[in-house]
Amino acid sequence: MLVAGLDRGVELTVLGGVHVGCFELFVNDGSRSLAELKGKSVGITFLGSPGHLFLAAIAAHVGIDAGKDLRWVTSEQSTGPMELFAAGKVDAFLGFPPDPQQLRGQQIGRVILNSALDRPWSQYFCCMLAANREFVRKYPIASKAVLRAILKAADLCVSEPARAAQRLVDGGFTPRYDYALQTLNEVPYDKWREYEPEDTVRFYALRLHEVGMIKASPQKIIADGTDWGFLNELKRELKA
Repeated sequence: MLVAGLDRGVELTVLGGVHVGCFELFVNDGSRSLAELKGKSVGITFLGSPGHLFLAAIAAHVGIDAGKDLRWVTSEQSTGPMELFAAGKVDAFLGFPPDPQQLRGQQIGRVILNSALDRPWSQYFCCMLAANREFVRKYPIASKAVLRAILKAADLCVSEPARAAQRLVDGGFTPRYDYALQTLNEVPYDKWREYEPEDTVRFYALRLHEVGMIKASPQKIIADGTDWGFLNELKRELKA
């Protein structure tokens, strides 16, 4: 989403990576590998949504043209893409928590890609922090403080997942403590210190550029839309 936004000229500055591995690709019994998705239907919320862009990048990596070789089925407001998949109306669905936990709990479909485990997706951030470009320019101290708070929260998810899960429930973000705890135990929240966010931006920009979904080069996206200075300072300040 950030790469696509920067390509369209959105005034963003990407500040750092937060965590890896939150999405999973589910298929029905008609597909056994990524290559077999060619010609299949995929449920998404809307064109340009996170599910659409991530799956387009995944498809490009295995030689599938997302614009020509996949049938994108957008969901109505009352019926989400997960519900379409569970009802057998689409062949595949890329889910973000708590949808994967729910589908696995109900034994619906099969996972053929888990971004927490499967390379190359497990080597790159799925979720990053970006800010309004003008805000970062005017308020660098506040920008760094926000990044610090979110990275400390990521550390809390690693050190005290049960406490973090309960706070998600108490805050009304999810009613299911078990799914929240499962997510926090499965998603690698401890990679922000060791992974380089620039590698992630370059990787996804290359994939989306290959299939014509963005026009700008990865180099331009990185030069115009990223600033790793705060992150590098926090890596030194927030020791593991």
